[in-house]
Amino acid sequence: MTDNMFEILVHLLAAMAAGGIIGLERSYNGHAAGFRTHTLVCMASSVLMLVAIYQKDWFAQALIETVRIDPTRMAQGIMTGIGFLGAGVIMREGLSIRGLTTAASIWITAAIGILAGVGLYGAVIIVIVLTIGTLSVFRWIESKLPALIYAQCSLRLNCDAPIPEEDLRALLADHGFDIVNVSYTFVQEEGTCFKYDMMIRTRRQQNFERLSHKLSTLDSILEFRISLTGD
Repeated sequence: MTDNMFEILVHLLAAMAAGGIIGLERSYNGHAAGFRTHTLVCMASSVLMLVAIYQKDWFAQALIETVRIDPTRMAQGIMTGIGFLGAGVIMREGLSIRGLTTAASIWITAAIGILAGVGLYGAVIIVIVLTIGTLSVFRWIESKLPALIYAQCSLRLNCDAPIPEEDLRALLADHGFDIVNVSYTFVQEEGTCFKYDMMIRTRRQQNFERLSHKLSTLDSILEFRISLTGD
């Protein structure tokens, strides 16, 4: 194993650097799976591939003659297993889902680790550039494109002055919103009789401030919450 230590170190350092670069972008944007998580994922993938590639250094000579490890099967196992870590950063909050982009970045970081483990450093650099471009440059492009902005809106209504659904739809329309879907909840609490949970959408960010100000002035609304969906 000593003869291969320098080569193995190069593989691992390349994986650590690649994972760290992608993790820095995630940490900068405030995501839970950031710098250290992506670095460890990339190095772990590289380590597992090195186990398969350098099988002759840890298999007994007799076993080498009868047993062969397929590195492609190791790669399949890595990509399957990393899905559990990616699923852990996907969170559902009411009607909104967050963490899909971070889960995808963890998945591609594992793939970069596999490339580093087998020594395809040119491919590692190319994939890093494309990944960072997708996470940062595409974010800027996405912000410039006309698009619908979605948000989860929850309203808790006063029993003495409930708002009919028709009036609520008209109120949202006046402020530039459409209701994508809505659910109704009967609440047996003091001063409360009904609750709306809605997914709403608009084309202008400023409409959220206007809507929040209007909702805060209505006596029939005891409490409201507006949460923008995102990655």
